[in-house]
Amino acid sequence: MKKAKVLFVSQEIFPYMEDSHMANIGRYLPQGIQEKGHEIRTFMPRYGCVNERRNQLHEVIRLSGMNLIINDTDHPLIIKVASITTARLQVYFIDNEEYFSRKTMFADTKGVAHLDNDERSFFFCRGVLETVKKLGWSPDIIHCQGWFTAAMPLLVKNAYKDDPLFADTKIVYSVYNDDFEKPLDKNYVEKLKQMGGFEGADLKKLKDPTFVNITKTAIDLSDAVIKASETINPDIEKYIKNINKPTLTSFWQTKAEYVEAYYALYNEVLVEQDVLID
Repeated sequence: MKKAKVLFVSQEIFPYMEDSHMANIGRYLPQGIQEKGHEIRTFMPRYGCVNERRNQLHEVIRLSGMNLIINDTDHPLIIKVASITTARLQVYFIDNEEYFSRKTMFADTKGVAHLDNDERSFFFCRGVLETVKKLGWSPDIIHCQGWFTAAMPLLVKNAYKDDPLFADTKIVYSVYNDDFEKPLDKNYVEKLKQMGGFEGADLKKLKDPTFVNITKTAIDLSDAVIKASETINPDIEKYIKNINKPTLTSFWQTKAEYVEAYYALYNEVLVEQDVLID
């Protein structure tokens, strides 16, 4: 039996972003799984508010240099990396001048959402998958955290479904209290289709790309779901209660509690595979 490989794809990670429940799980969960003897890789976007000098980010030349086509336009993919030395943890950052140079995450200083948030999400999720391909690293689990990662289950189960690197990959999706108010771009589905291999049924809810609809779609295409905030969108909470797949719906405050709970969920997801997670 082999050790599990867990790919963490996080919307935000402390200390690169402000201290929050999501950022702390993004920081300490990978460490906890790594300390249990398993292989991990961790990714987040390189928002413009991430201080590269203070956090000692540097570009990984061998992984950078490709272009990703989003909405019929080539966008250079830049990969950067930083280390949290006290945890022996590396964090990879997906970067692009057009999408991630602005100093805010999802909305400007007046609270107006960035009009290209859908494309930024697509670029981030595709950038992670293409980087993992370059690393030649086949994850047993991809754990997605935050709505910005909602396109990941769609991509893995559609555009990348014939890639042997992801043939047996299971997806865990964590839902947080991070709703956005206005729907994403009305051409959300058309932009997804440009990446190829999408099934019509998987896109049905996305004709109206609201937070609820992109989250429900991510849940539909994931192998397990976590209610990661104490309170989440009530429509999503009800939806999770009625799905027939492994779920966690309790809320954990401490690192030890959520590491053990998530670890047990990974076991449940991988029970039929030749993977050691115990």
